[in-house]
Amino acid sequence: MVLGVKVFQIEALIDFGSIEKGDLGGYIEKETNLSVSGNAWVYGDACVYGDARVSGNARVSGNASVYGDARVSGNAWVYGDACVYGGASVSGNAWVYGDARVYGGARVYGDASVYGNASVYGNAWVYGDARVSGELKLKAGYSFGVRHNNEEIKYERLDDNSELIYKGDDVLGEEDKHTITIDGKEIELSEESYQELKDSFI
Repeated sequence: MVLGVKVFQIEALIDFGSIEKGDLGGYIEKETNLSVSGNAWVYGDACVYGDARVSGNARVSGNASVYGDARVSGNAWVYGDACVYGGASVSGNAWVYGDARVYGGARVYGDASVYGNASVYGNAWVYGDARVSGELKLKAGYSFGVRHNNEEIKYERLDDNSELIYKGDDVLGEEDKHTITIDGKEIELSEESYQELKDSFI
């Protein structure tokens, strides 16, 4: 029982990923808590319950808890004593660990990490290579990157109401050709991708 909810220890019925048939895992309340497509798994004393779902190649381990309507997907990993709950989602290659809490409508994705005693909640988004740690509490807004060794942060005006914040080389091309440069490599964006990128900063 976890907070009055009856949970069941899982057992692998087939070999997949690093899991072998017969391996015992963590605990779930019902079958829908853990996707059977992909290599998602719950380990150790971790629990997934309520309407929460772990899918893709995601992992939940240690004493971590995922519950409510939370989603853990992609290659995400929730471990230690971390909790993800409410309508929160952790996806991509994101990690949530330590005593961290992610809840409400918060989203953690990309290569982001939330750890220590940090809390991300409300409508906050943490993404890119952002790190949220210590006692920090992020309730709203966006954390999308980390500035190292006084790197220059640049701004590119997209229109009258928005601008792109980035680090590194020039980001956007001119006229109808839209490009971004990542680690010295120029990538051309379709108009649709450009608009999505632009809209994400409004």
